[in-house]
Amino acid sequence: MPHEAYVQLVCPECRKAWEATPSDLPSPEQNYSCPNCHATRRVAEFMRTDRDLENLKKLS
Repeated sequence: MPHEAYVQLVCPECRKAWEATPSDLPSPEQNYSCPNCHATRRVAEFMRTDRDLENLKKLS
């Protein structure tokens, strides 16, 4: 059974951290809103690490 990859996100405004599957996120250059404080920025700005951003680009 294949395992789904996860990326780690952190809100630049409220610092809430969570995980999501790349298939549940828009592409890195599109806007995304924090589920906690509703701050809206590009998805790439929510990625916790550069590796998370690379994985999002590869898997989305």
